[in-house]
Amino acid sequence: MRAATAGTAGRCDGHRSAQSERRTRRVFVGAGLALFAASAAVTVLRCTSMPAMEGMPMPGGETMSMAWMRMPGQSWPAAAASFLGMWLPMMVAMMLPSVLPALWRYHQAMLQTDAPHPARLAMLAGLAYFAVWMLVGLAVYPLGASLAALGMRWPLPPRTLPLATGAVVLLAGLLQFTAWKARLLACCRAVPGHPMPASGDAAGALRHGLRLGLHCSGCCVGATAALLAIGSMDLRAMVLVTAAITAERLVPAGTAVMRAIGVVATVAGMILMMRA
Repeated sequence: MRAATAGTAGRCDGHRSAQSERRTRRVFVGAGLALFAASAAVTVLRCTSMPAMEGMPMPGGETMSMAWMRMPGQSWPAAAASFLGMWLPMMVAMMLPSVLPALWRYHQAMLQTDAPHPARLAMLAGLAYFAVWMLVGLAVYPLGASLAALGMRWPLPPRTLPLATGAVVLLAGLLQFTAWKARLLACCRAVPGHPMPASGDAAGALRHGLRLGLHCSGCCVGATAALLAIGSMDLRAMVLVTAAITAERLVPAGTAVMRAIGVVATVAGMILMMRA
């Protein structure tokens, strides 16, 4: 009788545990979808409500994205803050589909180690992850703003920007075939068996998020450069880059997808250069 009672209690506990996990997963996915929808809406609104963001005519007949330009009377810190206000929602919308499974795996790992508040730890890891992308934005803005200022001061020869854009896309495609890219992609992919940090505290969560962000930003350096070269406010380019990044991380044959993306990007870069 006692054995039967214990078995029944064990099954009930297991059923409650499974229900709790499903409920937590629904909340986790729902929160991620809500954040993605909000970030995507802000990005689309920024792209569509300001047509001037498409590009500003420059000497020589080329155009430069207004995202890099400092408006008259605007200080450099204010211009950088405006760029980051565009950059962060864009990166959240682009990277969240691929990083959400990795954050869920981290949540599950912390749950198995009986760490307190695993959902909070996963949230801290996510914040640290996107803090890395914020730092990437801080790093690329001075470079883009300097190039825009130089282009406004000294006219570029015709076809220079189209050729440069094609060259960047071509190099991004070739980067897909390197061992360096494959190694970083292996660190980013959300696959079972990937080692998880044993530390179940806030500091460990922040370290995990920073490490994940560093690996991811390095893995995406080619895609990010191609997006910035094509146009940081180009919605079509954002969708294509997001799909490529998500596919190579979540599709089972990640290496094959990585190389297929490399082929497409290499061919696209060559076409852009020939059309320049």
